[in-house]
Amino acid sequence: MAIKATIFKAVLQIADMDRHYYADHLLTLARHPSETDERMMVRLLAFALYADDALSFGQGISADEEPDLWRKDLTGLIEYWITVGLPDERSIRKASGRANRVVVVSYGRAADIWWNQNGDKLKRLNNLAVLNLSTHTTTSLVALAKRNMQLQCSRQDGHIMMSSDDGVVEIEPKILHGGLPSAEM
Repeated sequence: MAIKATIFKAVLQIADMDRHYYADHLLTLARHPSETDERMMVRLLAFALYADDALSFGQGISADEEPDLWRKDLTGLIEYWITVGLPDERSIRKASGRANRVVVVSYGRAADIWWNQNGDKLKRLNNLAVLNLSTHTTTSLVALAKRNMQLQCSRQDGHIMMSSDDGVVEIEPKILHGGLPSAEM
């Protein structure tokens, strides 16, 4: 019998002064049995950074042809394709051809090696943004993970904070290519 996904519920309050976006989101995250809390919390952070009413979670780790998050317009055109982790360069190029904007949120000890191997090729993609999160940041985010979470994410002047009753995590993504979303998003 296959192990089923673990369901996490999150109430996420977003105050993004840089994008002028303020909203509360009730989210259900299915954590695949092979997914870590670290990866799930990075997906949740990616949602907070790019949030809007049309952004949704994809099949993620269980589907190669879908991103972790995406936003489609009313015609089905993919506006944002967001992947977390260290995807292969070929899949990023493919996503770049399918979506208006592609975002990779990399993390983990191998992230620098991944970027050194792929960065020159990926920098040619004009619709790509690549962010990197430190191990300290992702480890701190894991400390906020619970089956039922109430989180606040704020962003002002490039400073990002995720907080709950369990603590506050200051997040400083390293911009490897492109940039963070802006008000023109």
